[in-house]
Formats: sequence, C-alpha cells, structure tokens
Amino acid sequence: MFTGIIQGKASVQSVIQDGRNKRLEVLFPEGVMLSQQLGASVAINGVCLTVAEIAHDVLTFDVIDTTLALTNIGLLQVGDTVNFERAARMGDEVGGHVMSGHIMTSVSVSHIEKVDESVHIRFVTDRQQEVDARRYLFDKGYVGLNGASLTISDIGNDWLEVSLIPETLRLTTFSMLSVGDKVNLEIDAHTQATVDTVERVLKEKGIVLP
Repeated sequence: MFTGIIQGKASVQSVIQDGRNKRLEVLFPEGVMLSQQLGASVAINGVCLTVAEIAHDVLTFDVIDTTLALTNIGLLQVGDTVNFERAARMGDEVGGHVMSGHIMTSVSVSHIEKVDESVHIRFVTDRQQEVDARRYLFDKGYVGLNGASLTISDIGNDWLEVSLIPETLRLTTFSMLSVGDKVNLEIDAHTQATVDTVERVLKEKGIVLP
C-alpha cells in the first residue's frame, strides 16, 4: 500500500533488456533506502515494483512486459528522473489517499500553464490505451499521477487538470514534464468500487447511463 505522498526523486542508472522484460537499476538519494529488504515494494512513478537486488543506494527491479506496455516505465532511459515512495507501514499517516501502485492507464500532457507560484497541468487520455478511466474521474476527486496523490482541479470530456504548489513541484518530477509526456494514472480503489456498484445496480434496474 502507498499513500501517494512522493518521498523524493531518484535517477535511472541502467535499463537492461531481459527477454520481453527489463531489469531497472535506480539510484536513490543517500540513506533513504536504509533497512530496505529484498522483496519489498517501492513505487516508481506510481508503479508498484519489487526489490530484486540491493547495493547501497541502488535498487534493482524486474519489470514484466505487461507493466512496460501499460506504463511509462517502458519509456525510461538511463539518466531519467522518477518519483518514488516506499511502501507504507502500519500506523503511518496517510496524507494523500490509499493507493495500490496498480496503474489503470496512462495520460499525456497537453498543456502546462504557470500562474504565479503554482503550475496547472492538463492531461488527455492516451487514445492508444484501451482502458477508459474517465468514468471514474470527477471535479475535486482524487487521482494518482506518477504516484502522486492529487486533486482534480478541473475536468472536461477528454481531459483533466491538476494544480501544483511549489512544494509538490520541488519533491516530484512534475516540474520536468513537457507537452506530450506520458504519465501513469491510478484511480482510487474506493472510487472504482463505488462507481462500479452504482452502475451495476442501475443496470439491474434497467437504467442506462448516457
């Protein structure tokens, strides 16, 4: 489980093709992975990955082909910067919202606007992905973007927008995004369950939503 509160940025050290999969080596800030264990979970750009090797501040992850195709992990190259969060422990404060690290789909940056100290970023659904997450998105609702728990500040038929404060920009890779960049999207599990249940009940009653 993750909270969507990004703990910092890390750097991709190597990307090694392993058949249809890849082995990803990531360098973390000094000391942040102390006491980390093999088999533990770490969210990289919001994707829950399992620690396969530990070498001081460098962790290695095996990434399967399905994850590579669905997320932006498959696009990472040596030198790229990623968001990270260690798995939450029992009793940790949940400052964002509960996240699983299971990405639903990806969205692409369509517009970036700076207003004073804040930044507004608009995303459109990646039409190459078959999963349509729009039914789970609503104004002021939660969304996970590259692992960060964010509130949707505005939304349209095929886009959503978030507004980022300086602290979020400092801790994450959002300040590095450019138009066209692919971002991982995770929907809050409670929202998914609620929407799916309501739609199922309405369907059973013969009510079809537009």
